[in-house]
Amino acid sequence: MECLMPIAFTDILKARQRIAPYVRRTPLAESPVLSDRAGRPVTLKLEHYQTTGAFKLRGATNAVLALSEDERAAGVTAASTGNHGRALSHAARATGARAIICMSKLVPDNKVRAIKALGAEARIIGMSQDDAQVEVDRLVSEGGMTMIPPFDHADVIAGQGTIGIEILEDAPETGTVVVPLSGGGLIAGIARAVKTLSPDAKVIGVTMDKGAAMHEALKAGHPVPVTELPSLADSLGGGIGENNAHTFEMVRDLVDEALLVTEAEIAEGIRFAYTEHGEVIEGAAAVGIAALLAGKLQSTGDDGTGPLTLLLSGKNIDPDLHRRIINGENPDLEREAAHA
Repeated sequence: MECLMPIAFTDILKARQRIAPYVRRTPLAESPVLSDRAGRPVTLKLEHYQTTGAFKLRGATNAVLALSEDERAAGVTAASTGNHGRALSHAARATGARAIICMSKLVPDNKVRAIKALGAEARIIGMSQDDAQVEVDRLVSEGGMTMIPPFDHADVIAGQGTIGIEILEDAPETGTVVVPLSGGGLIAGIARAVKTLSPDAKVIGVTMDKGAAMHEALKAGHPVPVTELPSLADSLGGGIGENNAHTFEMVRDLVDEALLVTEAEIAEGIRFAYTEHGEVIEGAAAVGIAALLAGKLQSTGDDGTGPLTLLLSGKNIDPDLHRRIINGENPDLEREAAHA
């Protein structure tokens, strides 16, 4: 495994200029209630206010705009757990490109419908990201389409890194940034930006405790296969690829800690965001709040005193699932899938 081309801070600055007409600069909001809980200033980066409801629009847009005219004419494709596919579909429509998004049967129906609504073709393949990737590879080799992967791509990482710049512009005193952790494109870009602008700041990743691919890779010292399981944080599912070119090394070198949260803790994070802030967020976006409420940030290298920013990464949760959680349920999606 070799990091083919390091993603530099200058790449993130270029991405910021490129995508500015196409994405929203999302707000940073103080959270008095979380500040009281944490005993330190806490702010929330409201990236779920993004046009497509999730951060993925930044990276997908940067990647599509970086293509040549011929590449865009041939169309773009990707495997996705939903949010990347929605973002890529939006970016493709904005540039007149065709898009085919391949997803597993674990992707919630609301995310599949949203992709179709943007004019892209949605193909449901197998029970994992790896199964969906087989169809993507076929579309590239036989159809001449361009693959825009959801995380392990230099332009995607640079696009996501623009969030880090915005956080430190709005709150330059931030001491720790807590970011949802999946394939690593989001946290790698943010960490590159944050560590460049504020070298002493810490970046902490949080993911679910079921099928956490990057977390397992960091423990093993290299990418390892994982079994995908249904989770409230469905957007954090999927492997990182045995031939990972960028994100594994960037996360290993730039991220200070990777934490796990349970399904019950994720549900509590979703509930807290709604009852205390009126914010509807998906499970993946709730992991930072979940870790804070569960006291898990105290076990990290974070000193527990400096200003803290939690990234709320997306809001694309199934409405019925959200209603159940707000009403006090902690759904066992794995059990429900087995009895469906």
